[in-house]
Amino acid sequence: MGCCCNGIFGGVKELNHELAAHQNDAAWVVKVISDTTLGKLGGILAILGVVAAPITSGDTAFRSARLIVADFMNFKQKKISSRLAVSIPIFTVGFLLTQFDFAIIWRYMAWSNQTLATIVLWAITFYLLVEKKGYWITLIPAIFMTAVIANYILIAPEGFKLPQSVGYPIGIGAALLSTLAFWVAKRKIQSA
Repeated sequence: MGCCCNGIFGGVKELNHELAAHQNDAAWVVKVISDTTLGKLGGILAILGVVAAPITSGDTAFRSARLIVADFMNFKQKKISSRLAVSIPIFTVGFLLTQFDFAIIWRYMAWSNQTLATIVLWAITFYLLVEKKGYWITLIPAIFMTAVIANYILIAPEGFKLPQSVGYPIGIGAALLSTLAFWVAKRKIQSA
């Protein structure tokens, strides 16, 4: 985006000014950049891509959510009425989420993604420990990420909004506690 910012708008600062003048309409930016660099036909194709990609991703996400919920609840999905019984509540939640500021939802999503990555790091660390392989390669990032995700949710405006002087020690404590739990588990595994 740096090239387009400089070549079309003059820089990031100018892009932000133009965005503010157009009510932060990202579609307007896509149109300007596409029309300028690809011409009218290319611009139309780019805008279709910007619209089509999220629609197909959303369709896949809702279908996956429906199948996961149905599987979890052991709810057969052969009849359309059964599909609707699971889909309508999911769509309702999806619609309600559109009523919130997307930036906040995105930050929760980013945090949950990092939390999932941290859980995977811990799982891999235990796997490597059990297999008697170099678990340090994932242990150190797992400890670090535990501190990061704990600190973020403790001090973030969309989290617990604790002051940094309180949130950071608790987040570091969470990392130390998880490290201690790992060493205790390691002793049990090695003594078994």
